[in-house]
Amino acid sequence: MNTTIENIVAFLKDEEGLTTVEYAIAGALVAGTLVTAFTNLGSAVNTEINALTTAVQSAP
Repeated sequence: MNTTIENIVAFLKDEEGLTTVEYAIAGALVAGTLVTAFTNLGSAVNTEINALTTAVQSAP
């Protein structure tokens, strides 16, 4: 049991850089941010297109 706790403490103190898991987590966060940004951008563009369509259709 002590070796398990010692291994966990040693793992938490290890600062050799990003591991593969950390790269995967960072990549997932970046991808999630991009998806959210493009979704919001798409919604904003859709709103503007609808406003322009309405304006053109109501023009004499």
